[in-house]
Amino acid sequence: MKTLILMVALFSLNAYAEDTVKVCVGEYALCAASGTVETGKIIYVDNVAFEEGVSVCPVLTGESLADMTLTGGTCDAPEGHVWSLFSPQSEFPQAPDWKVKPAVIRTFVTKGEKGGGMSNMWSFPCVVRKHKINGVKLADCYGPMNESPKNAQPIGVGITIVTQAPEGAPNPVGGDLK
Repeated sequence: MKTLILMVALFSLNAYAEDTVKVCVGEYALCAASGTVETGKIIYVDNVAFEEGVSVCPVLTGESLADMTLTGGTCDAPEGHVWSLFSPQSEFPQAPDWKVKPAVIRTFVTKGEKGGGMSNMWSFPCVVRKHKINGVKLADCYGPMNESPKNAQPIGVGITIVTQAPEGAPNPVGGDLK
């Protein structure tokens, strides 16, 4: 329960003084246990440029948390798309085989080497894939690399990150504890 509260608090901190975090109901991508690879493109968050990354994430259905400032004030994604949102799940489909596995929360420290960073996919757009893998609907989600979900600021080397991605996943989706 303590871990669940920590995860919800971590991903809710982006609310600042405004009421920007909302509960959405419907399909969403859960990237909490995904790694991320660079796309070679740039993405802007609050007028700050970040490298863009892409994560493959399972599409779930139910309640989730969204940052309305990043979703354009809506829970509804365009046709063929979903938002990458957060929900506290005890188990969900995870790579590489997309079988349902327990959510395992861990921390790691960012490094300056390739794959040693982190990524933030919370409330960013995803393209739903046409074909399921092992019966699981997947989406390609695009978001900033090394950007804090709490304050949209860059995350450098040596920062402790919380994630559900397994060890060895490149640039795990997560959030900073600072």
